[in-house]
Amino acid sequence: MMNLTKIQMLPAREQVASILRSSILTGGISKGQSITLDSIGEQVGMSRTPVREAFQILANEGLIELRQNRCAIVKGISEEAIKDHYEMRILLETEAFKRACANMNDHILDAIKKINKQGQRAKEAGDTEAYNIANQAFHMTIWEAAGSEKLKSFLALLWNGLSMNRLVTAQEYAAISLAEHDQMVEKLIEKDYEGACNIMREHIVRSMNSTLSNFK
Repeated sequence: MMNLTKIQMLPAREQVASILRSSILTGGISKGQSITLDSIGEQVGMSRTPVREAFQILANEGLIELRQNRCAIVKGISEEAIKDHYEMRILLETEAFKRACANMNDHILDAIKKINKQGQRAKEAGDTEAYNIANQAFHMTIWEAAGSEKLKSFLALLWNGLSMNRLVTAQEYAAISLAEHDQMVEKLIEKDYEGACNIMREHIVRSMNSTLSNFK
């Protein structure tokens, strides 16, 4: 993976929860499948503790059912549950962006522009892993700028990364995502904050529709 300037990341438990949440929402992990602390820890390269905490997060969301012997069973996901997940993201993330815009200054704008440049470099290098990290950091920079730890915490618990459908490659999807980030940055530079928030909303709606296409 290409080298990126150190950027803020989700806590380990939420990184694991995000990976598993994305796989469940997109059908990568199917209903009834058994997952274990050890197997997931090995796959994501993390110790048992953050994986156990991630299992608890997903159990609270109703996505998995905890079992004995350090394992869990993936529960069924419905179209309504997918819509509910993304509708909550739309409400909370557009609110976070509105607050970030209200707090906007040169320091915040430079931080957003800097992380977007890292996403551009990752995409140009064809490094989808680096782009996934930059994508997460782009959104987290906005959450941070909103100035609400509670709102940031809720959004972290909903994060599921790139919402790919099966009809595009990871590089194609990164290009789509980056183009939308670029549009947001352009609106911020122009001080068109309403326009920037509208693009964020459309960004998440597209993610929802992409995930729903896998479900169907």
